[in-house]
Amino acid sequence: MSDQSKIILSEDRIPASWYNIIPDLPGPPAPVMHPATGKPVTPDDLLPLFPMGLIEQEVSTERWIPIPEEVREIYRLWRPTPMFRARRLEKALGTPAKIYYKYEGVSPAGSHKPNTAVPQAFYNKLAGTRRIASETGAGQWGSSIAMACQMFGLECTVYMVKVSFNQKPYRKSMMQLWGAEVLASPSDRTNAGRAILEQDPDSNGSLGIAISEAVEDAATHEDTRYSLGSVLNHVCLHQTVIGLEAKEQMAIAGDYPDVVIGCHGGGSNFAGISFPFLADKAAGKEVRIVAAEPQSCPTLTKGVYEFDYGDTAKMAPIAKMYTLGHDFMPPGIHAGGLRYHGAAPLVSQLLDAGLIEARAFGQTGCFEAAVLFSRAEGIIPAPEASHAIKAAVEEALQAKEEGVERTILFNLSGHGHVDMAAYDAYFAGELEDYAYPAEAIRESLCRLPKVELGD
Repeated sequence: MSDQSKIILSEDRIPASWYNIIPDLPGPPAPVMHPATGKPVTPDDLLPLFPMGLIEQEVSTERWIPIPEEVREIYRLWRPTPMFRARRLEKALGTPAKIYYKYEGVSPAGSHKPNTAVPQAFYNKLAGTRRIASETGAGQWGSSIAMACQMFGLECTVYMVKVSFNQKPYRKSMMQLWGAEVLASPSDRTNAGRAILEQDPDSNGSLGIAISEAVEDAATHEDTRYSLGSVLNHVCLHQTVIGLEAKEQMAIAGDYPDVVIGCHGGGSNFAGISFPFLADKAAGKEVRIVAAEPQSCPTLTKGVYEFDYGDTAKMAPIAKMYTLGHDFMPPGIHAGGLRYHGAAPLVSQLLDAGLIEARAFGQTGCFEAAVLFSRAEGIIPAPEASHAIKAAVEEALQAKEEGVERTILFNLSGHGHVDMAAYDAYFAGELEDYAYPAEAIRESLCRLPKVELGD
């Protein structure tokens, strides 16, 4: 099958279970702490935010968690997603490396996010939730949870980071088409939003602020629950359908990756492509795993591995993660989905253990890689996914320089069809490569919570 360019699985190959990496971690995860009491959270603490079905998945130590048939039925709208051999990109680079990419942009919302939006809406419907409150950066998550809520008859309110609300109007249009109410964050709807606007009326917002607003909304309405598109254990769990399918597709291709790459903001698509391969690594397989993040929000490469709040207003639980500080305000780069101050605790633990690598890239270089990729392969990537492309291109060029073969797999997490203003800015020479804002991060890190663990 060495001449095959597109590897397709039939619908009966949609995974029947999600893979939970927790049993294969090098040690137990750190406890998650209550933001008010400073004590480990209990399932009862989380019930105002999440349905019990998701809480059970969040803390499960079972390696395999069955996917409900109602969820698999909706997955069939786009799963399994295709894997491509990027032969034209290989030729453009003149590299001996073989480059594969798993393409999640074929989902109705255009990204990997429905992989978790659908099960989250399903478990909320089972629990009697009427409305879901959530946040979104660039809009991939917001459009996905809006779509999923529509499928299960739930109302949906999305707090969209203001800079992306203005940059990406068609993401807002998609959410509204699927019935969601969309608010620019910070908004005057919540105490958290009003407090930020009082300090800075022109605030561009951040994912940390938007999370604060959505958490407050859910916590103050009995019929509403909160939904998060990244970071949490159950979100990473749901996304493993990506890597599970990819392993089967690589086997069909008669190949196996030397390096697996995903872009990284909170960690969802990175976990989705990488966790099933990390299971192989735990069993002795040699494979490198690389997270590609923006240098303007360098959580994994410049952050610290400490306990921190998941949001700006300190309403979300405290987790041990790589963080830039909960009130760090990243520059308004076009990859809005990667502008988060923290990283998924599971991803953070793997990085701290040396089982994965992290690299940071400027947005101009990422757009250069995205344009090269689009002109070779025909697909227009989302700005977030361009970071994975940039990392893959560098791996391929290194293989060329060294004169060695290398098999590269990356997750193309979404298309950029509604991100064309970002490409316009690139071609107009208007993009900035923000320098590492060391002083801002140092100031933010001074305000980390003090957590004392018991025996």
